[in-house]
Amino acid sequence: MSINHREARESNQLIFGIRAVIEAIKSGKEIESLYLQRGLGGGLITDLKTLLHEYGITAQQVPVEKLDRLTPKNHQGAVAFISPIIYQKIENIIPEIFERGETPLVLVLDSITDVRNMGAIARTAECAGVHAIVIPAKGSAQINPDAVKTSAGALYKIPVCRHENFLQTIRFLQESGLQLVCCTEKTNDYIYKPDYTAPTAIVMGSEEDGVRNEIIRIADHLAKIPMFGEIESLNVSVATGVVLYEAIRQRNPTPSAP
Repeated sequence: MSINHREARESNQLIFGIRAVIEAIKSGKEIESLYLQRGLGGGLITDLKTLLHEYGITAQQVPVEKLDRLTPKNHQGAVAFISPIIYQKIENIIPEIFERGETPLVLVLDSITDVRNMGAIARTAECAGVHAIVIPAKGSAQINPDAVKTSAGALYKIPVCRHENFLQTIRFLQESGLQLVCCTEKTNDYIYKPDYTAPTAIVMGSEEDGVRNEIIRIADHLAKIPMFGEIESLNVSVATGVVLYEAIRQRNPTPSAP
């Protein structure tokens, strides 16, 4: 991608006005986030809400003051941010991986809210050969220009799958034959115990709350990174790199020196 194309793509993130948002959705633009004025009514807003339901897009109802802070222009009660990437569906990706004769390695990010962590994780995942990243539609960092920049462009290369029903998506991964390895401190087992040569989905949680309990309960393996110093945790992007490269080490064992 040329620098000029990228700059144009990353500088045109905000759109406002009900009709503008409607046309953006109809034209296939990926809506990263959408804010609607609380209590807004009328025929056009009804049309927009119908469209949101049809396309499965979630809008946040906010006070008009928030919209005024986002743009000083006449927003008509609707402000949206366009994603710099095109989201994909993991249901389409997993069969393709198997058809190519490859062993899936998927990274699931549960409530990673910092955009720079998201970017750094995507960069590591792309370097490690991860097939796809799965994130929830709610409670996840925006894929914005900061995230893309931090990823060194990896977010343009690795498929990112954003799903409304996150738990159902994770169950789909298991039903497709992937083992679910949750990285959590709520275990005595270390990250070296699972066999990552099998089809695998690795779940990383936020630094504040970790992986949610609903996912931990259905996991095939719980695993933690051993700690030997006084600080009890790693930054989530660093922790993700540690776990991913244990999986890569198992999948690509280094030959012994002659």
